[in-house]
Amino acid sequence: MAEKIIAYRFDRLEETLSQLNKANCAIVAGGTDVMVMHKSRRGVPPKIPKPIIFIDHLPELKQVNQNGDDLHIGACCTYSELLRDPLIPIPLKKAIKTIAAPAIRNRGTLGGNICNASPAGDTLPLLYIYNAKLLLRSVNGDRIVPISDFIQGVRRVQREPNEILTEIILPSVLEEGAHVVFEKVGNRNADAIAKVGFAGYIRTNGTVIDDVRFAFGAVGPTMIRSVDIETKLLGKNLPLADGDISQVVVAFDKMIKPIDDQRSTALYRKTVALNLLRYFLTSSTHNQHI
Repeated sequence: MAEKIIAYRFDRLEETLSQLNKANCAIVAGGTDVMVMHKSRRGVPPKIPKPIIFIDHLPELKQVNQNGDDLHIGACCTYSELLRDPLIPIPLKKAIKTIAAPAIRNRGTLGGNICNASPAGDTLPLLYIYNAKLLLRSVNGDRIVPISDFIQGVRRVQREPNEILTEIILPSVLEEGAHVVFEKVGNRNADAIAKVGFAGYIRTNGTVIDDVRFAFGAVGPTMIRSVDIETKLLGKNLPLADGDISQVVVAFDKMIKPIDDQRSTALYRKTVALNLLRYFLTSSTHNQHI
């Protein structure tokens, strides 16, 4: 006889939060990560040790709207929905297109990609350089956490059992004048887990660098980003001197600590990550109209 599974599906977010406050539940949005993590042998239902609570249908978690220069994205918006939304930045759409196959993109959600906290999460490097903030809600109220604080390690996040990630806030993402790139290196363009992910952001005033940011995925337990290294380039003039570029590359060389696994080697990952960084700095240097 199959084991009994307790599952909840409420019509409103408030009811869902109330149940989460009563019992520790496994939250299921698209389920593309949860079902894989708890999968059993073929033909046997997955063994999830907690009651399940479904949230993917809640309208409060499915909205995208602009508030000033900030973009607010509902945590349960699927990748396919975000690809169709005119407010979603093109670099983020480019990252989404590299995620799995259309069937997965029809189910998987941006909030799920964040809460899964995989070092190879496809959207995460971009969310880090966009300085994403996460709105978490419980019966006790709301709190906002920077994504870099929320993700604490491999599949470890700063979420209380009674909280739901309701919204991803991208501050000033719709400002003009920034040049943003995203690169994913995998066995295929999509439907493959990243060997290396890279996102770069640069904004200039004339030839002077006003802001610059870099983030790497799949080369450490969390995304690799260093505000200290970025700060060294602020106020520099384009084109950047070779020495300035090399200084940044050397600094990240010390930070990036990938592993060998079935998808790639540590040496390959580090080499590719640093090459992507050097190429971004060089190509941005030679483009005065970014």
